[in-house]
Amino acid sequence: MRILLTAALTGLMATTAMANPPLREVKEINDGLLYVGLADEIRKNCDSISGRIFKGIGRLRAIHKQAQDMGYSKEEIETFVDSRAEKNRLKARGRAYLKANGASLENKQSMCALGRKEIAKGSAIGSLLYEN
Repeated sequence: MRILLTAALTGLMATTAMANPPLREVKEINDGLLYVGLADEIRKNCDSISGRIFKGIGRLRAIHKQAQDMGYSKEEIETFVDSRAEKNRLKARGRAYLKANGASLENKQSMCALGRKEIAKGSAIGSLLYEN
């Protein structure tokens, strides 16, 4: 009986571990991190726009909790967030978003224009920003 129970639990644990795709493939998590990162870049590169820092921190905590609620361990989440490759991938997505929206880190005016546009839309990015 004990062997059957151990085998069943092992099978259940393996199934649970296999049920979650890699965090890099979870759209809600990646998009959330992207939006927080873009809001941070806008506030750092536009003097007339500031960030809602506490709201941003809250958003990051909510993303972390969402990943945990989806079954990812703290270690899996930390490994993902600390990964240089994942940071670079997210930065590339951010640059692509900026380019698609006519902005670049080298052009502060374009970052301000994008920030104002996101604020006006009430987007996930805009909700983390405000005009001074």
